[in-house]
Amino acid sequence: MKEIMAIVRINMMNKTKKALADAGISSITARDALGRGKGLVDLTLLEGAEKGYEEAVAQLGQSSRLIPKRIFFIAVPDRLVSKTVKTIIAVNRTGKSGDGKIFVMPLMDSVRVRTGESGDQVLDEV
Repeated sequence: MKEIMAIVRINMMNKTKKALADAGISSITARDALGRGKGLVDLTLLEGAEKGYEEAVAQLGQSSRLIPKRIFFIAVPDRLVSKTVKTIIAVNRTGKSGDGKIFVMPLMDSVRVRTGESGDQVLDEV
């Protein structure tokens, strides 16, 4: 089983939830987040700021450093990883910087608190 962590634009949250539900992936957790990718920072300014150049620090300070995003956490059996990732990409890909990131991580186990069941049986079955 895997955990899929997907960081997407705020305005894509409802479309992403609907697409996942339509694909049979109904169990999700979402959170607010702030972040940025490398596309929003001039790397030469960043290097200058790290070296202590005041001009570079001042210019970096004028730009918006962190952008509001949404993070989805989705636990799925191994057989649904590809379907889940493809669904998220299909909805969120605009071809522009800021479309988001997806991380796939292994999960050791899952337990349904109400019943005590564990393993894949507590996840979406599609």
